[in-house]
Amino acid sequence: MTEARPLTIPSMKPHCSPAEWQARVDLAACYRLVEHYGMADMMANHISARVPGEDGAFLINAYGMMYEEITASSLVKVDHAGRILARPDFGPLDYGINRAGYVIHSAVHAARPEVDCVIHTHSWASMAVSSLACGLLPLTQTAMRFLKIGYHDYQGVVLDEAEQASLIADLGSGEALILRNHGALTVGRTVGEAFNWMHRLELACRSQLAAMACQSPLVQVPQPVLEATWNNYQPGTRRPYGVMEWPALLRKLDRLDPSYRD
Repeated sequence: MTEARPLTIPSMKPHCSPAEWQARVDLAACYRLVEHYGMADMMANHISARVPGEDGAFLINAYGMMYEEITASSLVKVDHAGRILARPDFGPLDYGINRAGYVIHSAVHAARPEVDCVIHTHSWASMAVSSLACGLLPLTQTAMRFLKIGYHDYQGVVLDEAEQASLIADLGSGEALILRNHGALTVGRTVGEAFNWMHRLELACRSQLAAMACQSPLVQVPQPVLEATWNNYQPGTRRPYGVMEWPALLRKLDRLDPSYRD
């Protein structure tokens, strides 16, 4: 049995612009929050963030680290072709990136230049809903926000770049996508916005599964009300998501464990 050793990573701050370092801090925080709210899948899945001022570059997790130990310095900078542009010294572990993560995230960053953050999860709730023929139902006010969510049919583990075109087509200009028989994906113009979308999507999935488990008739909401509610949640109707709660979430993390900032 391999002996567990503390993972010591030299700071990347001296090698980053102030804007990149802030992006690293926010992204590391997002990893910790996804773990905290029960949406992580050990070291599987990925969250990525565009590097400010560097065309075609984004940050993603090193394959081999748990979400709870991600730090600003542990993130790896890659380009849309999957080439590693910068990474810390992981010592003998020599971590790289996961191909499935690069295929999904590079596709979104290349096709949606307004998107700064992409989150992909395999939570139990999103996986369950992704396997239901009915998909995500507009049963609650939170779920009505996803009335026009996209769906992407399962084609196997996402290792083939040929799948990128259909993935992007199914996401379209939206902020959320159900990956059939797989999980969920959300995007945002900021890390805080992408996390807001994923957190609410997770709540919508959990509440649907809880309601369906009761084996009682479900209350249907009239279509005009569904449409009006959906419209109230759109970017053109209200302020951007994440603006108010992201600073509070960072304060929460600082109270729990501020090491994500390292």
